[in-house]
Amino acid sequence: MKKILLLILISFGYCAMQAQEVHEPSSKNHPEWSKPFPPFRIVGNLYYVGTADLACYLLVTSKGNILINTGLASSEKLIEESIKKLGFKLSDTKILLTTQAHFDHLGAMAAIKKATGAKFMVDYADAQVAADGGRSDYDLDGKVAVFKPVKVDRILHDKDIIRLGGMELIMLHHPGHTKGSCSFLLTTNDQKRKYRVLIANLPTIVTDKKFAEVTAYPQIAKDYAYTLRSMKNLKFDLWVASHGSQFDLLKKHKPGDPYNPAVFMDVKNFYDYLDELQVEYDKKIGK
Repeated sequence: MKKILLLILISFGYCAMQAQEVHEPSSKNHPEWSKPFPPFRIVGNLYYVGTADLACYLLVTSKGNILINTGLASSEKLIEESIKKLGFKLSDTKILLTTQAHFDHLGAMAAIKKATGAKFMVDYADAQVAADGGRSDYDLDGKVAVFKPVKVDRILHDKDIIRLGGMELIMLHHPGHTKGSCSFLLTTNDQKRKYRVLIANLPTIVTDKKFAEVTAYPQIAKDYAYTLRSMKNLKFDLWVASHGSQFDLLKKHKPGDPYNPAVFMDVKNFYDYLDELQVEYDKKIGK
């Protein structure tokens, strides 16, 4: 009942936001966010369809496809073309997901949802932010929407399972970067073996304020600490992330490279990255 009530309230907020003007923040300091990158097969039925840094993932199934993240608002056509180059159709998208409710990952979500009729599913703690276009983001002033509001069809909680065409994704609640940042675990295979894949939303610190000064998110320090602990206990074979730069995309895969999942199996680098983030967190809290 609580989940249904929350979805009703968020849907009401979404409807109220539709007439609001959207002002996407400038990304001129991040040209890699909109720079095209040739789509490619990562492993099994998981494909990369994002830009040179804003990671978007297509999971192809027998009952339609799942798209994770959509980059900036201007990325809509780029994603559609990338999917087409791989031999698939954007119109076959049945489920839309995101790793975090920021404009650089949700910018084209509303447009793609409208074009495909796909169901948008989001972590419960990011659902309101997605529905109001970022106005309720704890690190923004709330005066304007920074992306077009997205109607929420299903609210997800930690370890909820998203199923489609024989595939299962486990959503992992990894808050801090946003209140509802999340990662996904899935199992896929090719002709050689099975792979446990992590699509990680790493807990980078987004606010310049002291945690105690973030009044809109009083549990922020606890959430970051929880996420760091949680991620250090994850077990997987291969990993990617919300940003290509976080998993060295441009170094690991050059345009035209053949299919090679092994380049993304550097599990040690994931844990090393977490150690660096732990140091940043400890410094932030004055430890």
